[in-house]
Amino acid sequence: WWFEHALPRALKNIHPDIFISPDAYNSLASPFKSLMVIHDLNFVHHPKMMPWLPRKYYNYFTPHYARKADRILTVSQFTKQDIVKQYGIDADKIDVAYNGANSLYVPISEKQQQLTRQEISQGHPFFIFVGALNPRKNIAGLFKAFDLFVDETASGNYLVVVGEKMFRSRDIGKAYAAMAHKNQVIFTGRMEPEKLKNVMGSALALTFVPFFEGFGIPIVEAFRAGVPVITSNITAMPEVAGEAALLVNPFQTKEVVEAMKKITFVPDLRKKLMEKGFQRSRMFSWDKTAEHFWEAIEKTIQQAKS
Repeated sequence: WWFEHALPRALKNIHPDIFISPDAYNSLASPFKSLMVIHDLNFVHHPKMMPWLPRKYYNYFTPHYARKADRILTVSQFTKQDIVKQYGIDADKIDVAYNGANSLYVPISEKQQQLTRQEISQGHPFFIFVGALNPRKNIAGLFKAFDLFVDETASGNYLVVVGEKMFRSRDIGKAYAAMAHKNQVIFTGRMEPEKLKNVMGSALALTFVPFFEGFGIPIVEAFRAGVPVITSNITAMPEVAGEAALLVNPFQTKEVVEAMKKITFVPDLRKKLMEKGFQRSRMFSWDKTAEHFWEAIEKTIQQAKS
């Protein structure tokens, strides 16, 4: 009702040069030019990982909204090609602006790392996951991989999980309940950047192995903090990580385990990944995002005049 009735009326009162939708919504009834931002199409590929009502809404309206938009902005070349393939949108209509990461994320001192580990994990080295606790983030798979890692290495490493529950998932709860080493898993809930920057900067590695991402901001946050990254070799994650991370198949538990072993027991590799990640992080900033976003706005306005 809001997008098809209230919003068009509000826009007619304002009479804007352009309507910008930053999160994949639009109005089919609006006569004004529009720039629509689509972050990903995870609901197309993994519909059962979302509640019934949102997935029905997104799968019905998003293709209509995308075709109605004058231009589309997205956050990766992967998502651009996905939109073209799924909705038959002309690639020339879609611009890409990579996400950035908070400038608070920087390498921290060894002393600060020790203090943070003492606070978070009783002084133990730890892997970290950052993100919403929803099924497509593959938290259940991460639990299984971490449990097997500890089984095979008798490691005292911890796993710190930072984030809030987004959708209910029995798989996540069941995987955690089945863990033999759940005493080495810590849930912090959501954490503000001022604190998270130290927790991220004190980690052995970011273990971020979702089934689907349109971008993957935690990868860049870890790079900026000088922390190695283990991430998935599918969807947009290889595009963001480049050669600066260990890429694994998120459907193969053993691959995640082997990457954890490399991070833990091959210090030269970990150091090399830290250096590569820090260099890679320079590709991404919110200033660059803003520049590309503004270019897309100008294109849409010029298109409106032609």
